[in-house]
Amino acid sequence: MATFRPVLLRGILRGVREARGSRLPLIAGHKLLYSCNLRCRMCPFWRKKDQRLLSLQEEVKMMNTLADAGVLFMGFEGGEPFLRRDLPEILRESHDRFHTSLVTNGLMLKDRFMEVRRYLENLFVSLDGIGEVHDKIRGVEGAFMRTVEGIKVAKDYVETTINVTLGSENMDQAVNMVNLAKELGVSVSFQLSYDYSTAEKLSPERERLREVLLTLLKMKLSGEPIVNSKEYFESILLSWYGGRPWKCKPWLTINVDPQGRIVTPCYVLNEYSGSSLVWETDIEELWNSYDWSKFESCNACGLTCYLEPSLFDWKNLSMVRERILENAVDYLWNVLQEPIKPMIRAVSE
Repeated sequence: MATFRPVLLRGILRGVREARGSRLPLIAGHKLLYSCNLRCRMCPFWRKKDQRLLSLQEEVKMMNTLADAGVLFMGFEGGEPFLRRDLPEILRESHDRFHTSLVTNGLMLKDRFMEVRRYLENLFVSLDGIGEVHDKIRGVEGAFMRTVEGIKVAKDYVETTINVTLGSENMDQAVNMVNLAKELGVSVSFQLSYDYSTAEKLSPERERLREVLLTLLKMKLSGEPIVNSKEYFESILLSWYGGRPWKCKPWLTINVDPQGRIVTPCYVLNEYSGSSLVWETDIEELWNSYDWSKFESCNACGLTCYLEPSLFDWKNLSMVRERILENAVDYLWNVLQEPIKPMIRAVSE
């Protein structure tokens, strides 16, 4: 229960500050590097050259500043995070402060997962289709099989989710990916490809996307292991096809680039171009002086990291149950099971 006490106590303090009128980031996303061992066609980030990366000491300084600003959830991504040799040390420091998640393409997962398994609450593994469909989109032959092998290793130790980016070339793979998740005993999350200025334009075709979203919504309501909330699918359908936009709350998420600079207003509009260093910034002051209002009507992307937090409502009992209560129960159950997991695996084998 390494994360339980710091997250709980900081959550209480955060609530007090919010009650006084402060606007604070809840979630932090940090790209550890841009370098990657895949060449995903829709991704602009591997195309960027890494400058000097943060040292472990600088990563810790960044985390301490984010914790002081009220952040409770920390997500690491890339590029490919496992390309950093010090990833276990970084995640250990995060685990002592935050509810910690990691996004990976899975190529190195089988070989390196055991180094980091104790420091994660959630693992997101990118897969965009079955077999050659995934390999073509991701630009490396054999990537699908290597990633699936990694998922099979990780899923017995940490809550694992297949992360699917839906675009024009894999729209017909959505149902297959839900079935793959069921077969592997994991969950699946969907988000929509966005046409960044420096990557291939693979955003989904409008009418085909509507059909897929309706199908996924129906599968979600029938109990399939889809992480996205039903409100996620409903909001995109209502906004993009019905003219009823959701209110985006980009201030709930703070993104930090590989050099430790804050990305504003969001991941998408600024294409991860950072400005001031986290540890040289009074985040609470910045967050409460920045003009977020002009971005609240933006419905340009369907990225879960922005849309899902924006949709959350304490008055929506189904969301509270799914996002808070069920996750808390699952987390505590996993903590209680941790000492006996080796015996469970030995018996099953």
